[in-house]
Amino acid sequence: MKSVWRDTAHLPEFPQLKNDIRTDVLIIGGGIVGILTAYFLHQSGVKYVLVEKDKNCSGTTQNTTAKITFQHSLNYHKILKSNGIESARKYLSANIKAFEKYAELCKNIDCDYEVKDNYVYSIGDRKKLEDEMNALRKIGYEAKLCENIKIPLKTVGAVKFSNQSQFNPIKFIAAIADGLNIYENTFVREMIGNTAVTDYGKITADRVITATHFPFINKHGSYFLKIYQHRSYVIALENAQSVDGMYVDENKTGLSFRNYNNLLILGGGGHRTGQNGGNWNELREFADKVYPGSSEKHFWAAQDCMSLDDIPYIGQYSKSTRDFYVASGFNKWGMTGAMTAAIILSDMILGKENDYADVFNPSRSILKPQLLVNGFEATKNLLTFSKKRCPHLGCTLKWNSTERSWDCPCHGSRFAENGKVLDNPANGNLVQ
Repeated sequence: MKSVWRDTAHLPEFPQLKNDIRTDVLIIGGGIVGILTAYFLHQSGVKYVLVEKDKNCSGTTQNTTAKITFQHSLNYHKILKSNGIESARKYLSANIKAFEKYAELCKNIDCDYEVKDNYVYSIGDRKKLEDEMNALRKIGYEAKLCENIKIPLKTVGAVKFSNQSQFNPIKFIAAIADGLNIYENTFVREMIGNTAVTDYGKITADRVITATHFPFINKHGSYFLKIYQHRSYVIALENAQSVDGMYVDENKTGLSFRNYNNLLILGGGGHRTGQNGGNWNELREFADKVYPGSSEKHFWAAQDCMSLDDIPYIGQYSKSTRDFYVASGFNKWGMTGAMTAAIILSDMILGKENDYADVFNPSRSILKPQLLVNGFEATKNLLTFSKKRCPHLGCTLKWNSTERSWDCPCHGSRFAENGKVLDNPANGNLVQ
């Protein structure tokens, strides 16, 4: 199982840490968030080290659908309703800035960058689209409500953001990671104060950024309550329809579409990690019906961290951890989310004021409806008897027969059949 991005690009390799070191800033996690942050700090002359437990971009980054857009489903209506007009405007401005930074960097990088319109469609709820259009008008962004779009589904319309973009993220990261101060195959097993303990060396830093997808330090920030994880599935088809744009269902279990070279990238089949869903079977059944002459060239799966209020957590890890920072909870919009995080975090390290940081503050209120859902799932699975339990916080693990893995319904950790940890927050292998 390898994504089209991983199959068409090669990343530079970095050594494993084998001694004790000291640095000003330690970045934990070699996905796009960590690497972009390292890139900005490198450009500013800051002494930093980035460590990755495996190979860079071996997790969510290599499994994205790689859409660069500041249209995040029908998010602006939600943010306007729950957080107010100023927060919605700042969220939009922060993501536009991230979008523009990609455009600037990609001018000099061969990463298959293309300008495309983006559409969020609905199968049956026209009012959601109209509510989003009203919210966008209030915050000063001009979108378009479309009646007909180029996908083989009957919809009630779509909200269109013109001139968004798509790219190959691995080609992009290969260019910006070259020459950075990175150690691969360097798993941070625990933090003791500001010292990271790895298998063959310790790293002491003045400040620490956790860009590990799901934050792994449990005693601060309550991320085990604030985040759950959602899996989604992708197939890349040859000899299928060109859709000439980027499309996603407003329902997170719906389908997404985009093209890459001669391939149609079809996503969907999603479900909360540890629960049942359509997975690749749903996509293949759809492809057999709608694209009968197509052939599957790639298939892969992604896992996304979902916040309580559709806004990522970017900034100080918690109120009591002054020198620790975090970026997580991108709600399936990890490309612009990653760039936004890298800009905010590098500004914080450099002592610059960032106009949008308050919107993403990880210590904002957690009194949201999703908190009750997360708490119920955790309680239910903690009380369920099973020999297989997650080493993170002890939840019952569920067998995922499609991907042949043990998955945690509480917080999304996943383990291979042999017990090797695949996805965090678990920070160690499963005891067999």
